[in-house]
Amino acid sequence: MDPLLIVIGIAAAVSLFCWVASIITKDTSWVDRLWSVVPAVYVWVFAIAALVAGEEATRLVVMAVLVTAWGARLTFNFARKGGYTGMEDYRWAILRARMTPAQFQLFNVFFIVLYQNALLVLISLPALIAWQNPTPFTGWDAAFAVLFALFLVGEFVADQQQWDFHKAKQAAGGTLEPGFLTTGLWRYSRHPNFFFEQAQWWAFYALGATAAVAAGAGVWGGVINWTVIGAALLTVLFIGSTVFTESISASKYPAYAQYQRATSMLVPLPPRQRPAEANA
Repeated sequence: MDPLLIVIGIAAAVSLFCWVASIITKDTSWVDRLWSVVPAVYVWVFAIAALVAGEEATRLVVMAVLVTAWGARLTFNFARKGGYTGMEDYRWAILRARMTPAQFQLFNVFFIVLYQNALLVLISLPALIAWQNPTPFTGWDAAFAVLFALFLVGEFVADQQQWDFHKAKQAAGGTLEPGFLTTGLWRYSRHPNFFFEQAQWWAFYALGATAAVAAGAGVWGGVINWTVIGAALLTVLFIGSTVFTESISASKYPAYAQYQRATSMLVPLPPRQRPAEANA
């Protein structure tokens, strides 16, 4: 059976589950709880299809292992923050308060459930390109795989720094000036974890593109192929989510506006001014 059809079938079942569960539990964070799991399943579907067919599958197995490592790290971080305890994402509660019940249900169906699950399929589809072009593993593949791993480490470090800060803030009674993290990687980016998350999926896209180029495709159809839409839409999603998250932070912390002026939003860059470092 075509592995793409299997992936689409799994995605349809996951979407239906997320929608039904959100109605029953009145909790719209079910996609969040599966976010770190289903991309690994999708990529392994393509890798296993290649292995069963006896095709060159080194690239696909590497891609599947990388995405599994990405998912394991994200699952761990999500779990320790209470993501699997039934706690809904605070942003959905804010949006629910701003909408009528009917408006929020439309948002739930079309954005939270359908759009986000479609996006999880799209970011996984460089594996489809690799499956369609079973060429030998190359030095470029190795370089992009190492890059993915480095971005994974960067995201782990950023999330750990944030975790340590919030634990220190909790130990201090819930207040630790200026109220948000500005040291470590967070000195150079207001959201280094978001940057590294997106960067991993651009490196993953590059692995699929490498397969197409090795099979003889040129710039169009190879270096730039239609599966770029997954990484591009993920970046758009993160930018929109970041702007919304920062509007909440700016309303809570008076010093956040200065931090925004001094520090890059996503790409780690030298600070334009020295941000407050009360939590150093």
